[in-house]
Amino acid sequence: MAKEIFDFTAGLKKKLTIAFVVGAVLLLIGAMLPSGGHHEEGGDHGSDHVENTHGTDDHAAADSHDEGHGNALAEASGEGDAEAGHGGGWFKRFKIDFWINNVYFTGLAIIGLFFFAIQYAAQAGWSAYILRIPLAMSHWILPAGILMVITYFLFGHDIFHWTHSDLYPQLLENGQPNPHYDSIIAGKQAYFFWPLEGGSFPIFFILRMVIFFGAWYLLFRKLRSLSLAEDELGGDSYWFKMRKVSAVFLVIFAVSSSVSAWDWIMSIDTHWFSTMFGWYVFASWFVSGLAFITLVTVLLKEAGYLPQVTANHLHDLGKFVFAFSIFWTYVWFSQFLLIYYANIPEESVYFVERFLSDHYSPFFFANIVINFFLPFLVLMTRDAKRLNVFLKLVCVIVLVGHWLDFYLMMTPGTLGAEGKFGLTEVGMYMMFGSVFVFVVLSALSKFNLVPKNHPMLPEAKHHHI
Repeated sequence: MAKEIFDFTAGLKKKLTIAFVVGAVLLLIGAMLPSGGHHEEGGDHGSDHVENTHGTDDHAAADSHDEGHGNALAEASGEGDAEAGHGGGWFKRFKIDFWINNVYFTGLAIIGLFFFAIQYAAQAGWSAYILRIPLAMSHWILPAGILMVITYFLFGHDIFHWTHSDLYPQLLENGQPNPHYDSIIAGKQAYFFWPLEGGSFPIFFILRMVIFFGAWYLLFRKLRSLSLAEDELGGDSYWFKMRKVSAVFLVIFAVSSSVSAWDWIMSIDTHWFSTMFGWYVFASWFVSGLAFITLVTVLLKEAGYLPQVTANHLHDLGKFVFAFSIFWTYVWFSQFLLIYYANIPEESVYFVERFLSDHYSPFFFANIVINFFLPFLVLMTRDAKRLNVFLKLVCVIVLVGHWLDFYLMMTPGTLGAEGKFGLTEVGMYMMFGSVFVFVVLSALSKFNLVPKNHPMLPEAKHHHI
């Protein structure tokens, strides 16, 4: 007999706890080892690219007293090597890695709600058996919002260069020109600080963050309550209500997902901007979310759950992962090609820092290989999209590969030549991942895996491609 409710066993909880502890141990080892668990090949690599990120030489030098971007310049030139090995350098990596992981797993949570909502808005029936998986992913929205606000107040000065108050006044109190003044960042002050002055409290930035998470969470709670009420009472009235709420969420998501990408990621490189960046982050989030949904579906089916899910349903999930891996590549290449071809300095510096830097160029090329070529080649055939072994392989590759994508988006603009990849990064990813999976599986164990009164269940049952 099919198991209708997921049994979150003590053994599975123990495995997730072990994964969390292993991640914490790797994080601590990274703190104790020289260079944070990464073999340092040289102290000067990429320092010229870091300098370009902040504009002029004067501006980079002016920031060297700060704990954030400025110290990366000093340490890249060899002045901070002793500190980077134990404490200062590692702790800065800890701060940035914490932000990277929170942004990445926030994306998985809201993509879960996005996938759930779009099935109702599109009146899709094929996915009725798996809808509770993306709904469970959305339970991470509240913890993610709390962590995001706390992380900003604790580490925001090190993550976001625009928070430095000395960048905004043109003149000092004595009437002399301010050597730290940055005209580009000062021109964007209203976007962060309105209605206050630049360099004060970024009320507009924080307000957007709170509103986005609040709206996502409230709509998630509404959709969840309607879905569970449908289980109890039946009828198609709840389906129509969820369709209306889903349409509202999709409109809000269309705006908030792009603006949050500008706020939480693109504003790290404050001098740089791309009109395609919101789409780029959405594509990376979406394919990662699809991979997680597919992976959980396959693993549940192998564990004896979801017997109604057939190779046809898995084929559709595989097609989504395949298609949106290509879509992500299309957006990546479009953004890169336009900037590369125009070769405008204020635009190209973003890719110069990643493409030509000894620190980041290996990740730049690995990003394309892992997130495009591997999913494309493995899932190209029809049979591969219907076989568990290939789906599991590609989904794991995508989940790791797009975390690397977010690492590459944020680390160069925050740590510059001090940025590394080692035990610290792996440990943080394991810790966040294990907690995220724990929350998702806990949610799955609290309601039926299949919405038993969903009006589209007959369509899902006879789904064939």
